[in-house]
Amino acid sequence: MATILVMDDDASIRTLLSTALQAAGYAVVEASNGHEGLRLYRQRPADLVIVDIVMPELNGPDTILALTREFLDTKVIAISGVFGTDYMKKTASLLGARQMFRKPFGVEELLRAVRYELAH
Repeated sequence: MATILVMDDDASIRTLLSTALQAAGYAVVEASNGHEGLRLYRQRPADLVIVDIVMPELNGPDTILALTREFLDTKVIAISGVFGTDYMKKTASLLGARQMFRKPFGVEELLRAVRYELAH
């Protein structure tokens, strides 16, 4: 069973993603900010990380950069409800995220991306 680390400061988003991912057969670990997420990942690396771009304490871009520098093969999907899609895709890609979704997004769309990233 693949493990997915979900980092988002919005508890309702974490719950939504956790519920959907668990229903799809994945184990889920949650973090409310980048510092907590990095600590959890260092303790037990996940197979995939979903990172919100705008978070307190350690934002998404800095979290993605830290993850991909320290763990070169980390698979990251970025999510954001703040920035425009074109800007986010460029930024997330430059930092090491494999895909980016703008909130609100469809859960099925995200699950397809999760399946794809875990398979490749």
